[in-house]
Amino acid sequence: MAGEEVAPFKVDIPKEEFERLKRKLQDTRLPPKEIVPDAGSRYEPEIHFVHARSPRPDAIPLIMVHGWPGSFYEFSQVWTPLSHPPDPSQSAFHVVVPSLPGFAFSDWPPRAGWTLQDTARVFDKLMKRLGYERYMIQTGDWGHWVGRELESKYTESCRLVHFNFAPSPLPEGVEYTKREKEVQGRVDDWLENHMGYAVCMRTRPHTIGFGFNDNPMGILTWVGEKYNEAADPEKQKRAYWTDCVLTTASLYYFTDCIMPSMLCYYENVRHENFASFAMEEHNRITVPFGYTSFYWDTEPSSKRAVERTGNLVYYKERNDGAHYAALEDPEGIIEDVRELAAQEWKHS
Repeated sequence: MAGEEVAPFKVDIPKEEFERLKRKLQDTRLPPKEIVPDAGSRYEPEIHFVHARSPRPDAIPLIMVHGWPGSFYEFSQVWTPLSHPPDPSQSAFHVVVPSLPGFAFSDWPPRAGWTLQDTARVFDKLMKRLGYERYMIQTGDWGHWVGRELESKYTESCRLVHFNFAPSPLPEGVEYTKREKEVQGRVDDWLENHMGYAVCMRTRPHTIGFGFNDNPMGILTWVGEKYNEAADPEKQKRAYWTDCVLTTASLYYFTDCIMPSMLCYYENVRHENFASFAMEEHNRITVPFGYTSFYWDTEPSSKRAVERTGNLVYYKERNDGAHYAALEDPEGIIEDVRELAAQEWKHS
């Protein structure tokens, strides 16, 4: 119908478009295996990691863990300054940055039901295999649950943690501060208006995984959207931010990991249950931990909320930076990790 006139419509797709579609389908690279292949005799994956060893004999072992849609590259701005500080009076660290199972160059999860608690067990073994009997961890996003598992169950080896993401419920029956109201509003907005991607990956990882695997533009839009929505608006204006997004999307494309990376959503706690899950007694952190609240994060929290989930000994608020803290504010993460370590490591 055009205006008031009803007219017949003829479907007329040029032949060259059919030929182009045929070429694209013939050239499509499907995921190399099922999303959760049969494990056989293999029970645990082999893990890819970056190891930035410090020359300092007093260096503190530090494992840094990413989430989705992150990668080991997320820590590329901090592993050298942390392991090779320009000032000898500053704390130094042996930095280990693993790729989660199913991400980048790490193996895919070897069996159904693989959770972040399983990943924590493997990462603890990794640190000990590298000779680090005691270590600290810095993490955010899905890595938060790796850190919480290590700090609540592996307390003989994992002695200290710094979070930049720590969903926790505010206490009831108290008057909230201005910042508490604002960050709670950001949490409510994220859960109400930005969770479509998580529902898709939690319920249909195979469907969208096959669709995206050999589709660089699809991966770029899927991953890039979250880099735009979950980052500080001012940080995104910097020229390097485009490089960060393109590098991350390229890693997902070249390593065929967009589909298995979705298993974090399929096998673990749902976002709307994060805060209550952190409050469960078996998840309570008993060793010292610190938290930096980045205002522009997707689910920023507050001191009175986070301290309900464990032994909080260090808290800081930063009004710039967001979900990708080590990329957006590397100087801030470096400073906070050093401050927490200086305060607590000698007692660990």
